[in-house]
Order: sequence, then structure tokens, then C-alpha cells
Amino acid sequence: MEHFETLKKVIVETEADLLKWKGGNKAAGVRVRKSMQDVKDLAQQIRAAILESRDAGDAKQ
Repeated sequence: MEHFETLKKVIVETEADLLKWKGGNKAAGVRVRKSMQDVKDLAQQIRAAILESRDAGDAKQ
């Protein structure tokens, strides 16, 4: 659950930069791309934790 909470936090924090990018701020676009890479990495960590939990036979993690 910790990774999921972090994922939600990154998404919320990225919204302001996304709006700045839509307004033409190119530096904000760079920050959004970095945040999206972080989202990808966090999603992969969540997937790995779920698979690990499944393989261990424990669904409570």
C-alpha cells in the first residue's frame, strides 16, 4: 500500500506542472516527463509486490 500512496501523491503533485506545460512552459514539460517516469517505476514496484505476495500465498500486503 505504501507504493500506491506514493503513486497517488506523485500524480497529484504533477498536475500543476501539467497545467503549466499546457500553458506553454517547456520546463514544466520536462518535470512532467520525469514524474511520469517515476509513475512508471512505482507501478512496476506495485506489480512486483503483488506478484511476490501471490507467489508467497499471502494476499495481505
